[in-house]
Amino acid sequence: MASSALPSRTFHRRALPSSAPSHPSMETFAPCCLPGAVSRRRVAVQLLSAGFLTSVAPPPPSLAARRGRIVVPPEDYATAPDGLKYYDLVEGKGPIAEKGSTVQVHFDCIYRGITAVSSRESKLLAGNRSIAQPYEFTVGSLPGKERKRDFADNANGLYSAQAAPKPPAAMYTITEGMKVGGKRRVIVPPELGYGKRGMSEIPPDAPFELDIELLELISPAEK
Repeated sequence: MASSALPSRTFHRRALPSSAPSHPSMETFAPCCLPGAVSRRRVAVQLLSAGFLTSVAPPPPSLAARRGRIVVPPEDYATAPDGLKYYDLVEGKGPIAEKGSTVQVHFDCIYRGITAVSSRESKLLAGNRSIAQPYEFTVGSLPGKERKRDFADNANGLYSAQAAPKPPAAMYTITEGMKVGGKRRVIVPPELGYGKRGMSEIPPDAPFELDIELLELISPAEK
């Protein structure tokens, strides 16, 4: 009687050549194992010593210089009678502001290259739009006296001085002596700036730069 069992089959796995590993090890790519491998720093040192790199890139310009602002050396500032340091960027050619003059100015308070407070960013009544509204005050008056609730209707909309950016106390005195069309930069100490409370990006007890542009004035005799 013939056997009903199927004939057995033998399967043989083909072996891979021993010279070609299936997975290359990390050591194959390790730069430390490559002959003559060096770091970038070592290459730079070798190039410098060989004379290929002879110049060093100049230091980056200051933030003020990159933004096109004039950089004034500290020794170029003049000293006002009250001790404030100032420098006239533009002298101006119009009438001279004196104590009691009503003036219109644009002012910018700059802290470490950042414009923190500016009359060029005054808010309208609705508070949803900023305009470049000149700030009006009397030279030599007490700071804030002009900040009233009265609203003025101009081409840009309703505007109130009370909602305008608050200038530092230094501006009320240092504007004296400026000519219409002139621009003056002032180093404002904390006691004549925003004091212990600070303002916007200006931290408490911090000095900053104040740029003033005198636009118009009415002399005391004309009032």
